[in-house]
Amino acid sequence: MRKIIEPQLQFGEQDIAAIHLDPKSRDDIPQLLRGLQYIYTTPALRESVFAILEEVIPQGVEGKANPDTGRPGMAQWKILVLGVLRQGLNADYDRIHELSNQHNSIRQMLGHSDWADDYRYELQTLKDNLRLFTPEILDRINQEVVRAGQALIKKSPEEGLNARCDSFVVETDVHFPTDTNLLLDAIRKIIETCADLSQANGLTEWRQSAYNIRQFKKSYRTIQRLRHSTSKDEDKRQAKRIEIEEAHRAYLERAEGYLERARNTRVRLEIGCCIPPVLLEELDSYMAHAERQIDQIRRRVLLGETIAHHEKVFSIFEPHTEWIVKGKAGVPVELGLRVGVVEDNHGFILHHQVMEKTTDDRIAISIVRESKARFPDLSSVSFDKGFHNPQNQAELANILDRVVLPKKGKLSAADSVREHDPAFIRLRRQHSAVESAINALEVHGLDRCPDHGIDGFKRYVALAVLARNIQSLGAVLRRQDEEKERRKRGPYKKAA
Repeated sequence: MRKIIEPQLQFGEQDIAAIHLDPKSRDDIPQLLRGLQYIYTTPALRESVFAILEEVIPQGVEGKANPDTGRPGMAQWKILVLGVLRQGLNADYDRIHELSNQHNSIRQMLGHSDWADDYRYELQTLKDNLRLFTPEILDRINQEVVRAGQALIKKSPEEGLNARCDSFVVETDVHFPTDTNLLLDAIRKIIETCADLSQANGLTEWRQSAYNIRQFKKSYRTIQRLRHSTSKDEDKRQAKRIEIEEAHRAYLERAEGYLERARNTRVRLEIGCCIPPVLLEELDSYMAHAERQIDQIRRRVLLGETIAHHEKVFSIFEPHTEWIVKGKAGVPVELGLRVGVVEDNHGFILHHQVMEKTTDDRIAISIVRESKARFPDLSSVSFDKGFHNPQNQAELANILDRVVLPKKGKLSAADSVREHDPAFIRLRRQHSAVESAINALEVHGLDRCPDHGIDGFKRYVALAVLARNIQSLGAVLRRQDEEKERRKRGPYKKAA
């Protein structure tokens, strides 16, 4: 049984609309809570957001005869508040756990009283519930928040939107990959998984699993200590190369030995212990990673081949990780995924797209078309040259009133006229403001994604975009509150 929020105030509980937030505070928490408070206290916005939150339910609950029966779960409003705080503060679960139990304003926003309510959240409860969001649900809530923010700022409903589009890299939580340390990760997980399964099913062949891991790691450390010789003596350099090849041969031989043992264990588990194959999928995955890395090390080190980029995997735990070189000063390579964002001229993120195995020029049309579907008053979008190709220029001109997409290379006469148009120049000069939005997203959580899997990555990005828009909404409201207070005080008069 889940409720969006308790409809009846409890003894000692304060109405969310009456929560006082310090208007002079420059911290992130009051801005986030002010945005959340506006969602709760604006009837039309509250109704639309709460209707979406009704869909936030655990797997397996859908389709029950009566969803109002059963053990009570965390209210969806609380999940939204805590999720927004996690992303908006770039906090881990431990900090959110502390804030949810000790911070007075946050507890009031969650629906707890100051003194009569001693309820405490468990850490695992927060982790389980914040993972109930899906990127699709978060995107729909984000659209409602953006529309509310635009309605507060726009001078007229007919005013068009000018937007800016760019991409940046959100790193995954991985170490720097080499083919040898990826093989170490795979064999280590194979040994640990086999040991756990064997112990659970009465097999004793992996009793020395910790010792096996240490021995394999010693072979890895031997390779680490070896370096290509800088000596000018060709005989010494040749001797060093031979030593390196022998170390890799020993490393591969030991890896193949553990891999063969794991194959035998898998057969015994499936046939002898009658374990269904679905419970062995994790072991199968690690074995496939190990086989690939053994093959690539043999080809690269012993046979002298160059491994094609598309064959490489940069993490066995986050296989969606990509090796991205954007040419930034001091940043030779980034390990993660590109994320494209569209920001409007009011500072709200209209739409975002996680870019799996694709580049800027391939998403320009799709991200604008989806943004236009969400916000029909979108009239222009500016890009940088990385999004350009002739097809994009033609297609975008059919979708938007004005396309600000600089052409690569030498300009034709028609392109020169288009790019020297005063409106094009004005919007092009405003394009760099998108870097501020990207920096704000990175500061508030989108520098590195700690969540696992591609689904976790997409959920994390979508929640960060929503949190940033709610904080922007809170900042707009605070500025308007300050302006009302200034007008109420009247003009400043000098003393006579």
